[in-house]
Amino acid sequence: MDEHKLRLFLPTGEGKGKTVKEVILIGTAHVSRESIAEVRKTIQEENPGVVCVELDRDRYNSMTRKENWEQLNIFKVFKEGRGFLLIANLVLSGFQRRMGDELGVKPGEDMKTAVETAVELGIPCYFCDREVQITLRRAWARCGLWNKCKLLASLISGAFSTEKPSEQEIENLKNSGELEGMMTELARYLPPVKSTLIDERDHYLAARIWQSVRGMAGPPAAGNDAASLVSSPPRIAVVLGAGHLQGVKNQLERIASGDCGADVHELDTIPKGSWFAKLIGWLIPLAIIALIAAGFFRSGMDISRAMLLRWVLLNGSLAALGTLIALGHPFSILVSFVGAPIATINPFIGVGVFSGLMEASLRKPRVEDAQNISADVSTIKGFYRNRISRALLVFFLSSLGGAIGNFISIPSLAGLLAK
Repeated sequence: MDEHKLRLFLPTGEGKGKTVKEVILIGTAHVSRESIAEVRKTIQEENPGVVCVELDRDRYNSMTRKENWEQLNIFKVFKEGRGFLLIANLVLSGFQRRMGDELGVKPGEDMKTAVETAVELGIPCYFCDREVQITLRRAWARCGLWNKCKLLASLISGAFSTEKPSEQEIENLKNSGELEGMMTELARYLPPVKSTLIDERDHYLAARIWQSVRGMAGPPAAGNDAASLVSSPPRIAVVLGAGHLQGVKNQLERIASGDCGADVHELDTIPKGSWFAKLIGWLIPLAIIALIAAGFFRSGMDISRAMLLRWVLLNGSLAALGTLIALGHPFSILVSFVGAPIATINPFIGVGVFSGLMEASLRKPRVEDAQNISADVSTIKGFYRNRISRALLVFFLSSLGGAIGNFISIPSLAGLLAK
C-alpha cells in the first residue's frame, strides 16, 4: 500500500464475540488534485461499511453553505472576546484558499469529495474531528503571551507570503519524511500549539474513529440514515490530513489494545486559566498605579501628574497608532486613544473591544463583505477592503499598540521616579 495510505486490522470485543475490523487510513494534502482522485477511487473500490472524515459539522457547513459568513455577528464576536480567535481562523482560511486558487483546487475538497462519494454509494459518513473553535480556543488558552504573539505573527506572515508552493511540493506533504520535519519544526517553535493541533487531535480523531468501528458513534452525519447503519461495520475508510496519518494509526492501536481509552469529553472542554495567568493580567496596571502613587508620596502632585500624563500619552498614542495603521475611522482612532488607559486599569476589557466595536458601528459590515470575506482575507488589499476583516484588524492592532505602550510605560515611569 502507498506510504500515504495505511491498512489496519484492529481486534474488538472479547471471547467468542471477538472480531477483527479493517480500517483504511487515507492521508491527503488538502489542496491536492491527486488526493481528491485517490479518495474517490479508494472509497469506490473498497466499498467500506462506514466512511469517516477529518471534519466537524461547522467546517463542513462553511464549505457547502455560502450563507454561513453572512450570519456572522461581528459585534457579538467582540463582546464575547473572540476577536483573536476569529482573526486566526480567517488567516488560516485565507492561506488555504490562496494555495488552492494557485493550484486550481478548493481547500477541503478532499474531505468534501469523501462525503459526496459516501452519499452517492449510500454509505454512512461520520465527521470525526473536533469543532474548530474548541481546538483554537484550547490552543490559545495553552499559549503564554510570548507564544500568542509568535502564533499570530507566523499566521499573518504565512497568509501574506508571496512564496508559491508548486503542485509537487503540495504532493510531497503526504510523505512521512516531509511531515516529520514539519512536525519537529512546529514542536520546536510552538510546543503548546503542536500539542493541541496535532497530538491532541490525533487522539480525538482516533477515539471518534474507534466509536465508528464499534458501532457506537450514533447517527451518521451524511449518507445512509441511522436505521440502515451496520451496528459494527467490518471495514471503515478514514480520510484525514497526511499530518495525522501516523499519529492516528498509533492511537488507534493503543485504544484497541486497551492502553488508553476512547473518551473525548475532556478534550471537548476549554481549560480554565490558571490563577497565575489571571494574576499576570493585573501586574501591569498594578505596577503603573504603584509607580504613580510612589511619585506622589515622594515628590508630590507635580511628578505624579507628569507620570500620569506620560503613561496616558504612551499607552493611548500607540493604541491610536495601531488603529491608524489599520486605516480605522477617525473616531475609532480617538476611541483607541481614550479607551487604552481605561482598558489597562480593567484587564477584563481590552482596548481592542472599544475600537473594534466603534469601527464596526461606523462602517457597518455589508452583505458583500460577508459573502467575499474568504477571498478577501487571502490578500493584504482585500483584508483592508473588507469591513469585517478591517474591524478585526483595528481590534488587533489597537490591542497590540496599547500593550506595547504599557510595556514601554513601566521603565519610562520608573526613570521619572528615579530623577
